[in-house]
Amino acid sequence: MVESSMQPLRGRSEELGRLLDALRAAEAGTPSLAVVSGEPGLGKSALLAAAVEQAERHGFLIAQATAQQTDDISPLSSLAPALRAGREPLIDTEHFMELAALNTQPLWLAERLADFVGRRLDGKKALIVLDDAQWSDPLTAFALRVMIARLSSHQVLWLVASRPAPGGVAAQLVSAVQTQVAVHAIELGPLSAEAIQDIAKDRLNGPVESVLALQLAGVQGSPFLAEQLIAGLYLDNALPGTPASATPVGPLLTGPAPTGPLPPGLVEGVRRRSTGLSESARTLVRTAAVFGSEFRLEDVAALMAEPVAKLATALDEAIQAGLLVDAGSALRFQHELLRSATLADVPPSAQRALHGAIATQLIAAGRGAAVAAPHVLAVAQPGDTAAVSTLRQAAQELLATMSTTAAEVIQHAFDLTGADDPLRAEVGVDVVAVLLTAYQYDRAKAFADDLLSGTALYHGPITPDLRATIRLHLAPRQWVAGRLERQDLFAPGAAPHLTERLTAYRALLSPDEVPPTDLLPRMIDPVARAIVLAAAAETARAEGRYATARDYYVEARATPRELGSLPNSRLEVGELYCRAETDELLDALNRSRELMTAGDWQSAAHLSVLHARLEFAAGNLEAAEEEARTGLRWMNEFHDTRLAPGMHQVLALIALLRNQPTQAREFAGADSTVNTLLAIADGDDKAVARLRDVPEGFPERIDLLVRADAEDLLAARAAASPSVAALGAHELVAAGNDLKRLAAATEQLRTTDRPLLRALAEDRYGRAELETGDRATGVATLERALESLTKLGATGPAARIQAVLQAAGVRRRRWAAVQPRAEAGWEALTPMERRVALLVAEGHTNRSAAEELVISASTVGTHLRSVFSKLEVNSRVQLTRLVLERFAPPPNA
Repeated sequence: MVESSMQPLRGRSEELGRLLDALRAAEAGTPSLAVVSGEPGLGKSALLAAAVEQAERHGFLIAQATAQQTDDISPLSSLAPALRAGREPLIDTEHFMELAALNTQPLWLAERLADFVGRRLDGKKALIVLDDAQWSDPLTAFALRVMIARLSSHQVLWLVASRPAPGGVAAQLVSAVQTQVAVHAIELGPLSAEAIQDIAKDRLNGPVESVLALQLAGVQGSPFLAEQLIAGLYLDNALPGTPASATPVGPLLTGPAPTGPLPPGLVEGVRRRSTGLSESARTLVRTAAVFGSEFRLEDVAALMAEPVAKLATALDEAIQAGLLVDAGSALRFQHELLRSATLADVPPSAQRALHGAIATQLIAAGRGAAVAAPHVLAVAQPGDTAAVSTLRQAAQELLATMSTTAAEVIQHAFDLTGADDPLRAEVGVDVVAVLLTAYQYDRAKAFADDLLSGTALYHGPITPDLRATIRLHLAPRQWVAGRLERQDLFAPGAAPHLTERLTAYRALLSPDEVPPTDLLPRMIDPVARAIVLAAAAETARAEGRYATARDYYVEARATPRELGSLPNSRLEVGELYCRAETDELLDALNRSRELMTAGDWQSAAHLSVLHARLEFAAGNLEAAEEEARTGLRWMNEFHDTRLAPGMHQVLALIALLRNQPTQAREFAGADSTVNTLLAIADGDDKAVARLRDVPEGFPERIDLLVRADAEDLLAARAAASPSVAALGAHELVAAGNDLKRLAAATEQLRTTDRPLLRALAEDRYGRAELETGDRATGVATLERALESLTKLGATGPAARIQAVLQAAGVRRRRWAAVQPRAEAGWEALTPMERRVALLVAEGHTNRSAAEELVISASTVGTHLRSVFSKLEVNSRVQLTRLVLERFAPPPNA
């Protein structure tokens, strides 16, 4: 890459070189994350600008944004400018509006965003930049983690700048993605004295006078302070001959707020620069400094009781003085250090008065309590009930879209109440509710326990209703997370409806406590009744009574949402499991697909397990595998892997169907059923008997019972849930060698939506016909099963059927298509993966390959990641080289 045409970036050649190396790697197909960290004023933004300029020169698509201090009250506000700005925005208007509808579902939003951006980046090299990342809103921080992991096969460099903050946004980002992409940590220290002198020479277009050189030695290696000194803003103990002001030369740098005391002389420099301003302009700048780093002119005008038009001249003065910049929809200070220096000249008492006036004005203007909250916090004192009320309202306003911020706001409200103030208990309930909505269960539980245990957190009375209310806030999430404990479900003396709800929750823990269903109509409280219905549904489902369980789930979901109500999404997961077992598999599968992009993201793990299992049951092995791996990634993201065994079961079963025993063993772990299947695959016929012990909740348990000839268990299953699949499976086993009954059972199972079960039935019937009956019927039936399994990619059972046909003397031209596939190398690729690999090697993007294959670009990306893994390559360039080597014509051809 060539030298930049911008003014030279002094003293950062090594750091810029590392970024240029990362850009080259991205261009070659190796994506990475670069994190630039440093204290305020050390030139992070200038380094980013130099990298952007170089990337533009080499045809990179550029998407960049700068986070602002106020971003934490608006979802995705830090990243949105990068998504929508530039000549080639990453997200078009239609898709951006679709994303806006998912603000309350961060997981689905991040996944959809990754899909949209992935489509946009197909075949393109891109640089995506976020400056001042320490101020990112929580949704931006989360979305970046998901996007970087999801787009790890694209030609992209993610470039983030942040001030040092252990455990902050940048650190969390690195921790989350370092196993998916390479990470470059670039720490900026102070510039050398020589580099500072070079900056001065560049700005002045000539030599540096000795007096200025002496002052530059006091800027402590900060390019920002050097810029201000040269521009006449930084006057540290001005010496004779030093200009009091000067016309700024070159743009001022931008950066984050200072973490320590302001550099000596900066406040005086800003004060001197302000001296030349009119009184109106000085008031404007000082008032704006209290508003924040970004503000609206109309808000400042209202506070100053001046018409906006009258402040136009004053604003122009402040801009010309290099203090403010017009960003279009808002105004901001050129640099946070300039705002801090301005604010230092406003007496604390005046700041407090202004913050109070700003908060009052914003609320009166209808801007909402959330916008006013930072100013309320700046002046609120313990015991300020008005401030507490505003903050509680702000937390509720933020809860739907910015639950993490809402959690911090409500905590502040709680801290403003006295330990013995009765209001503290009421706000404490809010804290628990908000923390749970923000998916901070551990924090909510710890807070609730402290609040109810009479610690220093709260000295007021712990009433039975308070105890019951807090426990009922916790109980729904505890049940979903598998953490519901019996001792937490008692509150003697609480109101009857609260007591009834706690009692109902105990039924969820113990089937023995579920009241008879004929007593349900007598229950007074509808929420308690719904909880008992859910308990009855869970019991019926565990016993294989799927139709009964389905109906209970449906009735439970119809109850209005109140304190203690179970999450509807979790109840619907149970309902869909049951529907899939009562001849409604495809309907359940379609609904699960809808929920995967619009359901309650906090039930994502349960939804993901459900979806993977339903895709597997429907024979969609690739979709099931992709969903299982995605679900495992989500579980790791939320540090909750309780449901991982269910995903591992699905992945192990898929590996066995593909004749990949090594992968199946990796997923199996201590799972007895999968290990039994592995033993059978290894030739242990006696292991088949152990399949009778397969647990009720195992994926496609009915198939395994057929393989184990468990007629009694299949009979019980058919009696408890008389679905076509259950009845047909029982008849298939009960028929023995009766060809007429086998034919009828097989015909019955052909009407189901379970292709693996259909193939199993045809295999059994076909073999029986081949051995003792009509050879033509037997061969045709086995070939039908073979064709079905081959299309599904189930090469393991397909190979076994093929062997039977070959032994029977059947000859076909394409037997090799179902031979056991290797687990690595070119032979390990599925036919679709090979087609994707060849198209990519020809230069196709994911999008154009998708059009060629008539599939989605996302599916192409899934196949491409699998190709990379099996061929042990990590870029399109390496893949192309391997394909060319494999298919190159022989010498002298």
